[in-house]
Amino acid sequence: MTAAPTGGDPQGTPTLGTFTGGQLRRLGPVAGLSRADVETYAQVLADALGPVAQRPLSLAPPTRSFLSDDHTPVEFSLSFRPEASPAMRVLVEPGCGAAGLADNGRAGLEAVRRMARRWSFTTDALDGILDLFLPPAPHGPLALWCALELRPGGVPGVKVYLNPAANGEERSAATLREALRRLGHHRAFDSLPAGSGYPFLALDLGDWAAPRVKVYLRHDNLTADRAGRLSRMEPGPAPAAVEDFFRTAGGLGPDGGGLDARPVQSCHSFTDLGAARPSGFTLYVPVRDYVRHDGEALERAYGVLRDHGLDASVLDRALAALTERRLEDGVGLIAYLALAHQGDRPPRVTAYLSSEAYSVRPPVVETVRRPVSVR
Repeated sequence: MTAAPTGGDPQGTPTLGTFTGGQLRRLGPVAGLSRADVETYAQVLADALGPVAQRPLSLAPPTRSFLSDDHTPVEFSLSFRPEASPAMRVLVEPGCGAAGLADNGRAGLEAVRRMARRWSFTTDALDGILDLFLPPAPHGPLALWCALELRPGGVPGVKVYLNPAANGEERSAATLREALRRLGHHRAFDSLPAGSGYPFLALDLGDWAAPRVKVYLRHDNLTADRAGRLSRMEPGPAPAAVEDFFRTAGGLGPDGGGLDARPVQSCHSFTDLGAARPSGFTLYVPVRDYVRHDGEALERAYGVLRDHGLDASVLDRALAALTERRLEDGVGLIAYLALAHQGDRPPRVTAYLSSEAYSVRPPVVETVRRPVSVR
């Protein structure tokens, strides 16, 4: 497969900002965004990255960002919906150039506050829990990430991701329980399924029809039957449908087995303050750790999209917008496949796509001697 070449500054030196901005500009039309919207969002991404946007790619990543395998502080995603263009999102670590997690969190918070001033939304929900997630000496692999849903019109939906283990892994559950209480979801924590850890808490900020508070759980060595029982929605998805997605994305046969490399994650979203159960459920399979190369990952994505009556050809165009390398020459371009349920809406399938600004993870084995067919 082919794609446009990587970006650079006017002197021809590739930088983090021009590389990721170029990818965004090429992905935007795939998601139905206008040229004006794409230019606006490319600048928003550069602003969110701050000074590291001008950092040459010939240098090492500014920090060992947990956001991606090659430490690029940017990740893209496309969320596929029936009879509509996919929703495009970009996840960014605004404080990635900071010397430590505390400064990282402060820089990220200031970036979110700039967005709030620009698009006139409140950060009250975030402000009410900051002491839980941005302590003076934070722990863990991240401080604050920001996701932007790139909507037509140039005004994105904003989401903030925080680390429940900021005060220590052993205090993650207590931190989440207190955060949910402060946010008005007093019964939310007790409705969650069992998990192996709590990697993220996320908040919708700004213009959302029903702003969500989202709790993410990690599930080590997850099997299909356990995956089918993770949802706490009422009514929720049929366990068999969740199991089918899990098996297809994970490359498992009908006889069972589990995913014992990188853990699967689930997300439980809360919108109604008076409800005891979540209104949404998403399962995330880290497909990159269960394939030999991205050709196989794309085939898995085809299978999931076909199962839900969605157009898989859009994903071909998206991958071509990101990279010019052959899919068989690396693994990780498609990082996660996710199946999301929210209320009574049809399920959505999301593909999380790596920028690979700094490096390409090699395929597991050198098995392919001819190109994988991309339909």
